[in-house]
Amino acid sequence: MKRPKLRKASKRLSCSKRYKIQKKVREHNRKLRKEAKKKGVSKRVKKDPGVPSSAPFKEEVLREAEQRRQQIEEEKQRKRQAKKEERAQKRKKEKEAASKETEPKAKKARQDEAEQRSEKRPAPDKNSKQHLCSELNKVIDASDVVIEVLDARDPLGSRCPQLEEAVLQREGNKKLLLLLNKIDLVPKENVERWIQCLQLEFPVVAFKASTQIKDKTVQAKKNRIVASNEVLDRSRAAACFGNSCLTELLTSLAANRQNEASLKVGVVGFPNVGKSSLINSMKEVLACNAGVKRGITKSMQEVHISKNVKLIDSPGVVASPSNPPASMALRSLQVEEGQESVLEAVRTLLKQCDKTQIMLQYNIPDFRNSLEFLTLFAKKRGYLQKGGVPNTEQAATAFLADWTGAKMSYHCKAQENHSLPAYMSDAVVAEMQSGWDLNQLKTGNEETLKGVKFPNQASSISFISKGPTAGLLSVSDISEEKPTAAATGGEAEQNDENNEPEQTAEANETGEPEKPQKTSLTKKPGRVQFQSVPIDISHSADDAYDFNTDFK
Repeated sequence: MKRPKLRKASKRLSCSKRYKIQKKVREHNRKLRKEAKKKGVSKRVKKDPGVPSSAPFKEEVLREAEQRRQQIEEEKQRKRQAKKEERAQKRKKEKEAASKETEPKAKKARQDEAEQRSEKRPAPDKNSKQHLCSELNKVIDASDVVIEVLDARDPLGSRCPQLEEAVLQREGNKKLLLLLNKIDLVPKENVERWIQCLQLEFPVVAFKASTQIKDKTVQAKKNRIVASNEVLDRSRAAACFGNSCLTELLTSLAANRQNEASLKVGVVGFPNVGKSSLINSMKEVLACNAGVKRGITKSMQEVHISKNVKLIDSPGVVASPSNPPASMALRSLQVEEGQESVLEAVRTLLKQCDKTQIMLQYNIPDFRNSLEFLTLFAKKRGYLQKGGVPNTEQAATAFLADWTGAKMSYHCKAQENHSLPAYMSDAVVAEMQSGWDLNQLKTGNEETLKGVKFPNQASSISFISKGPTAGLLSVSDISEEKPTAAATGGEAEQNDENNEPEQTAEANETGEPEKPQKTSLTKKPGRVQFQSVPIDISHSADDAYDFNTDFK
């Protein structure tokens, strides 16, 4: 027999029943409201009437109320964050407990030992000179070829003799290659002369890195869009020249090697010469962090360019404090570390340049000293503080960024009488030149120079180079250089005191007061022609005039 189908009971009600229920609910709610009214309990929140306009100190009262509200919000946020962290810690402990139960005892013991060691040993400071030197030495040891990146605006000042000597003395028959970067900021004749001069020691590659390399994700998004930005991609900053020549050189050297392992190429040089930009241009992707700020790279980083070539990025060479002030302003990280003021760095740079060329370049009238120049420069760029006072510090930072970054066009004269350094010899030069396809390098450099748009000789500022910059490669060098740094600092202050002209009253108001000039003024009392009269300086509590002094 077929089983009858069971149906669910319907929820439909008759109208009379539904109305009856609604009436009962209304009566119940009314009863509750009456009882609450009798007890004096009200659900309604009274509206805040606010502070009346006629009330005295209205603004202060409102400000205090706002502060109280903010404090309550902050307290709530703090409690919420603390609870969140507590929950995260609890979950972490539970996970660790569960994993420890499953792990073998030997592995647990090893992990406990490693944790104890890490607790005892403090984490290394990545900004310390010792860390930067050790990372640089790691790159040199790991590399088969070392590329020393030089700023084409001052190639001699970008060279580090200590670094080159260390590469030549290391075991493993390492090759050293010089790379002239930022050639688009130097007149063409000057670049050609420097290439001829430097080729007498090491092979030289002319290069212009791209400064507008995007991340992979940004590039993928850009490819989806209709190519209306192609004109921007061919702009001066986005273009890269010399990468094909360098890639061919390195791949041919890697192919000629007997070892099957990939060729490791270390990229070294002073801060902001373009090491990370070079790697990004070779990879054509934002592989390393790069920017106008100096000292962004803190540790070594490996980037695969091709199947058998690997580039290694390195932190900048630490400049020795015994270098001249102009070299320190361009090559060291003293300004970023707070050891030297930006104003001092700008003053030293201005002394190395022709004043008329600076005036034409920045479109600024005649100035007497660095502070007056920065005041005019700040007004020109619109760097103003409250009350329209020129912000000389911001102007100095912008000026220094122009000179250290890839913006300002200046050049140094190439050496006429060339002589090999003490650590070089004809045999070393021949050894460094061997293994490279020099004809291919020459044709590659010629093609690079044809493609780059160079500035005119007249529009480029002539700069006086201070020669090679000494660098520090070990911790012992740092400890030895500390006493000499103080001595050179004292000499620099004396030179500034003798060379810097007097500050005007207006300049002193806008900029910072300079101590060396104050001391020099106090040492020359012979300027005042009035006869000195002894004055009694003892005053009473109030400065009331005593009539007995004049009227007795």
